[in-house]
Amino acid sequence: METLTDPLPENPLKVAAGWLSQAQRDALQPNPHAMVLATVDARGRPSARVVLCKEIDTETGLIHFYTNYLSRKGRELHANPRAAVVFHWDHQHRQVRAEGRVEPLSDRENDLYFRSRPWQSRLGAWASRQSEPLGSRAALIAAVAAAALRFRIVYDGPGGAEPARIAAEVPRPPHWGGYRLVVDAVELWVEGDFRIHDRARWTHSGAGDGAAWTAQRLQP
Repeated sequence: METLTDPLPENPLKVAAGWLSQAQRDALQPNPHAMVLATVDARGRPSARVVLCKEIDTETGLIHFYTNYLSRKGRELHANPRAAVVFHWDHQHRQVRAEGRVEPLSDRENDLYFRSRPWQSRLGAWASRQSEPLGSRAALIAAVAAAALRFRIVYDGPGGAEPARIAAEVPRPPHWGGYRLVVDAVELWVEGDFRIHDRARWTHSGAGDGAAWTAQRLQP
């Protein structure tokens, strides 16, 4: 049975990043980068959804993800810039929880990542008013087609033929970008036999500035 080391690791995010890398190598889950992101609105009402982690920076204590800034989660992060995330790799019997404040990424970071996305995803970022009401699926497809026309791409709809020319210059819409979770608390969990799990929590008050983690084992 796997357990956390004793004494506990000094940097829990290095352990988390290692677990993520192993999940990628194992390729037993379709999206090992998937994590649940929990936010709270201005009235204290929580919500959660699955997003993709794009980076765990183990030295600065940052977790990066991207979204539409005008979406429900974007609005909630603007009103209350703290969040929690959960990774769960069922096949590894491991879980990571992290909490902290949230900051938007710079335009340069957003532009760099946006250019790496498939052209279809870039069109979708222009077409989708994420979290807003939608009259029909056809209306969304029409919005994608309108975005393609705007950027001079011949688009036959989802599953259609590749266009004769893909406009690599499709820019990032101003409402789309990323966030960094500045982690100040991490919990690692390893499944144990008969639910005698191995669980520990790390905290510090200065995530990202080189402060040392304080570790504490927890009852499962």
